[in-house]
Amino acid sequence: MEPRSLGELKVLLAGVLRDTDAAPRVRDEDRIVDDLGLDSIQMISFLLGVEDRFQVALDFERLDLAKLGSVRDFASFVDGVVAAQRG
Repeated sequence: MEPRSLGELKVLLAGVLRDTDAAPRVRDEDRIVDDLGLDSIQMISFLLGVEDRFQVALDFERLDLAKLGSVRDFASFVDGVVAAQRG
């Protein structure tokens, strides 16, 4: 089953990459850092955008993008955070 947040995360990533037309080209299996090439500033912008868009608080100290590296994996993670924080 596709994570609910997947499409919205692709749009956020395209915005951070400053290519609003890129969302359809972002593949589910793309690794956020390795394949899309986000640098540290872009990553911070992306994570803050995730918090704003989904009205959640991410624990940046415990967030391990090596384990949540693909867009699909990160979307599943976000869906879990949303569910947990909305109870």
